[in-house]
Amino acid sequence: MSARFVYWMNVSVDGYIERAPGEHSGPDGPDWVRIDEELHREFNRRAAGMTLSVEGRVVRDMMDPYWPDARSDDSLSAVEREYAEIYVAQPKVLVSRTRTSAGHDTRVIGSDGDAIEHLARIREETEGDVGVGGADLASQLFDAGLIDELLLFTHPAVLGAGRPLFDPPRSGVRRPASLALLEEQRFPTGVVLRRWDVLRP
Repeated sequence: MSARFVYWMNVSVDGYIERAPGEHSGPDGPDWVRIDEELHREFNRRAAGMTLSVEGRVVRDMMDPYWPDARSDDSLSAVEREYAEIYVAQPKVLVSRTRTSAGHDTRVIGSDGDAIEHLARIREETEGDVGVGGADLASQLFDAGLIDELLLFTHPAVLGAGRPLFDPPRSGVRRPASLALLEEQRFPTGVVLRRWDVLRP
């Protein structure tokens, strides 16, 4: 039995994940993303249920050292420190051309032409849900038929422009895929969680 690769992302109503490059890098994130304690608790629950996480370098640089340091930062809320512990403890795979090592239970693989094949093997050899972070990596995995589920937190905002949920395909034309709704959950801030099964022919 193989794992399920889950592309997890905050997204606007019109399908963008960021309005400007780098806006997620600060501790508070962009102003259109509404993360309160209840939603953060849901993030924690979902993250704790993942067997493994797969990150690109940009996502890794955003997460580390912020979250490892957050474990002992008393200025943060309990729910944030809890997420920090989950993040550090969870096994991770980093896909990067420039990094050769990383701490916190992280395995590094190069982002050359073999990276997607390597991740396909990891998917076959692993069980449970594997969180995929980063649009570039998720887009490549999607085009290789390796994304099994979308876990989207849709925030009540229209950005009008920015980076879409999927980057353009690197070659050829992206094949369309049908989705089946697995779960829907609404939060008081107006955020709607939807889990979608990616249906492949």
